[in-house]
Amino acid sequence: MAVPLHHVARDRNMHAPRASTNGATQESSGSVSVQRAAAMSPRRKRLTVVLNIPNLLTIFRIFLVPFLVVVLLTKFEGKEYWGLAIFLLAALTDVLDGWLARRRSEVTSLGILLDPIADKLLVSAALISLVEVEVVPAWMVVVIVGREFAMTDLRSLASRKGYSMPASIWGKFKMGSQVLAISLLIIGEKARPVEVATGLPGLIFFMGRAALWLVVSLAILSLVDYIFRARSILKGPAPPD
Repeated sequence: MAVPLHHVARDRNMHAPRASTNGATQESSGSVSVQRAAAMSPRRKRLTVVLNIPNLLTIFRIFLVPFLVVVLLTKFEGKEYWGLAIFLLAALTDVLDGWLARRRSEVTSLGILLDPIADKLLVSAALISLVEVEVVPAWMVVVIVGREFAMTDLRSLASRKGYSMPASIWGKFKMGSQVLAISLLIIGEKARPVEVATGLPGLIFFMGRAALWLVVSLAILSLVDYIFRARSILKGPAPPD
């Protein structure tokens, strides 16, 4: 049966705008998606730069601190080995994050801010926990932690006056001796002088105490060295608020 021409024309007119509208909608949707992707790209790039591998290692070191405290303060079989493993893993991230940041040219302001905070949290948490279990004399920890507070204030003052204070050789020796002393004291916790005077556990404990004396000496020596190098900063006028 033949179809009238006006019916064919009407059908074409009905379908033509629909196809055109769908095409325009798809094109508009595609352009919006491209615009969104282009807008989000710089944000993702900034996030990738901030949360790079060195910074993630530093954040992971901070994340390990509460687990270390819980292990050191909880009594269970083999806690010394778990505590040592957590502490050494955290100390290893301290070595890796700086090395990777320099090697990959990924030194960021966030990393410069978080790295010393993570170091201070790790060492302070370990030493205070060892004071709580009566392995370390409290006065030694006061000297070590107090030196860290003094150095933070000194660096802050230098920064406000436009100076930088890189780590000295004494400060680097102090950090290494801290890792050694804390590791030995964690392992030798059972061998306190009152309980065990001889044997390998006792030897490890006394070696840890000797290393801790070295840490205290280096803490005082490095602080005096920093103050001597910053004498011109300390003599000058106070920086504006």
